[in-house]
Amino acid sequence: MKKTQTAMLAALTAFAPMAALAEDSADPIVIPIHNWSSQIVMSNVVGQILSEQGANVEYVTTDSQAVYESIRLGDVTLEMEVWEGAFGASFRAAQEKGGIVDVGDHDAVTREDWWYPMWTKEACPGLPAWEALNDCAEVFATVETGDKGRYLDGPVDWLKHGKERVEALDMNFTVINAGSAAALWAEIGAAEADKKPIVVFNWTPNFAEAVWPGEFVEFPEWEDGCDKDPAVGPNPDALYDCGNPADGYLKKAAWDGMEEKWPAAYETLGKISFTNPQIAEMAKLVDVEEMEPEEAAAEWLEANKDVWQGWIN
Repeated sequence: MKKTQTAMLAALTAFAPMAALAEDSADPIVIPIHNWSSQIVMSNVVGQILSEQGANVEYVTTDSQAVYESIRLGDVTLEMEVWEGAFGASFRAAQEKGGIVDVGDHDAVTREDWWYPMWTKEACPGLPAWEALNDCAEVFATVETGDKGRYLDGPVDWLKHGKERVEALDMNFTVINAGSAAALWAEIGAAEADKKPIVVFNWTPNFAEAVWPGEFVEFPEWEDGCDKDPAVGPNPDALYDCGNPADGYLKKAAWDGMEEKWPAAYETLGKISFTNPQIAEMAKLVDVEEMEPEEAAAEWLEANKDVWQGWIN
């Protein structure tokens, strides 16, 4: 760990534009931490880069939806993972009020939706079509859900609207919310031993796609307005009757005062862009290799100098 950090710090120091950095405020750049591994590691990666450029960095644990209001007000400085499906609405609402800016997209393309491991398809062969779930709902039933199928959604604060979709599409399912991302991985791992059919919330990029091959359920294709206008989507009387975007963005956001207060850090933030494999690797370091996020960030930086050194040169 110490060797990795020492090498990373030396490399950062060699590339840091020190003259420009003198313009940045000594006040802390506040980076939020949420409840999934890639965001935590990525935030630490960026925090370590900015720290070695000379910035004063602080981390705060925040709600993943409310953070956009905090950024808008300047209480939090930036956000590294604005997922279109999960947080697009909160981000847009904050933008409409003013005080938060779009700092560009990552190269990564995201998808967040109902998902199943491939062994599930043997018990419900009509998949990935969403209608097939109703035809074999009893396959997914548990004591908790009675004769209805069980769908394990993400944590409540991710606002995935699983219950609303079930109602809008008249699905014979009960939605249960997981307490954390770790609970979702535990569900998949527990089902793997005897190939128990399950359907859970999942997303890409993350490490799970490399560990458990699977597929997303194909719901009615996302149309802009499906979450706001009942007329959009197959059910004219309901919202959320579409799937999530299959090629969603992953953005960076910042307080609109960041560029003036920390110009060098803001310039670096604008250059940062991660790919799907890079983000999956960050999550794997914590979720599979069981590193602490700070250690995982240092490990990632050491192994990917060719990626990030250009951001600060």
